Amino acid sequence: MGKKHAHLSELDPVWQQITVEAKAAVKEEPLMGGLVHSSILHHKTIESALAYRISLKLSSSEMPEQFVREICDDAYAADPELALAARADIVAVCDRDPACDRFILPMLYFKGFQAIQAYRVAHYLWVNGRKDMARFFQMRASEVFGVDIHPGARIGKGIMIDHAHSIVIGETAVVGDNVSMLHSVTLGGTGKEEQDRHPKIGDGVLIGAGAKVLGNIKVGHCSRIAAGSVVLEEVPPCKTVAGVPAKIVGEAGCDQPSVAMDQLLGVR
Repeated sequence: MGKKHAHLSELDPVWQQITVEAKAAVKEEPLMGGLVHSSILHHKTIESALAYRISLKLSSSEMPEQFVREICDDAYAADPELALAARADIVAVCDRDPACDRFILPMLYFKGFQAIQAYRVAHYLWVNGRKDMARFFQMRASEVFGVDIHPGARIGKGIMIDHAHSIVIGETAVVGDNVSMLHSVTLGGTGKEEQDRHPKIGDGVLIGAGAKVLGNIKVGHCSRIAAGSVVLEEVPPCKTVAGVPAKIVGEAGCDQPSVAMDQLLGVR
């Protein structure tokens, strides 16, 4: 490894770990060599690898892979925050998901992670005036991953979406840093109202499977929303809500519910 690449590895431990795991994966399962090389080992940076994975997934007969790849490459080059957020998302998934024991897994296999990265590029396009292209990214991510995130939504870093099927996040939704949510979560509106109409989720929130948070309401930092709940009113920080409609049933139970991933509401 040359001095330049060694220096880059020191600055990017997440990408370094991914490449180490990729080499080990090929050694363990040679038949995966083509996938692992094309997705990881042929790339010098995590930005290049992410652009490749997104373009591979979102391209179609309507939009060739080369075009999608160029769009992603341009986005990563213009906005370093996109790849910084991706690194935080990888670490979050490995930290919180017991099924994830390697950094390489979200990159290759986890549609929740891949859908979030597709959203991040779409959001970049949206805020830079390329709204039709952003909508194309949204459409394809919904078709491919079963995750429908409007490109206008604002989502922080360190996001973990487990299983990810049937996630819906509306245009004016805001999701803070270090949030965890499970499948079938909806951050939606309550009708045909326009303007600011979707939930604002604070940092460190845990949203259980099938939960629906509806309307322009705030969910306070480090709160928990129980699986299957329908939240229609503001949730204070560090509380647990459950039910239909959701009510406060206790404290959050810990300082970082989204990291602890404890969904048993005190029942043992």
